[in-house]
Amino acid sequence: MLIEAKPEGAHPVLHSDMGWQYQHDLYVSALRDNGFTQSMSRKGNCIDNGATEQVFGHIKDEFFRGRDWGTFASFKADLESYIHHWNHVRRQKKLKGLTPAEFREQALRAAA
Repeated sequence: MLIEAKPEGAHPVLHSDMGWQYQHDLYVSALRDNGFTQSMSRKGNCIDNGATEQVFGHIKDEFFRGRDWGTFASFKADLESYIHHWNHVRRQKKLKGLTPAEFREQALRAAA
């Protein structure tokens, strides 16, 4: 589905860990043949995927678990709403009680 959805002329980078499925020749060649650049973490370097794994863990626990959607469109709308909630409403202790959007704005103001 990703290959079919790739805009004409795009050259995306797809990052993953070093799981065997991402190293399989059929997978690697399918990416290459369809204009994707494959990027992988170094072996034993879990820090690369730490932030992504943390976010996906929260999505599974707070959004996905125990729910079902009748259509892809309703799932997509609900997911987009959750992502907005995550970035603009959900305060995070590790961000000193700020939302990610507030934290980013604060950092940008401090850097200016």
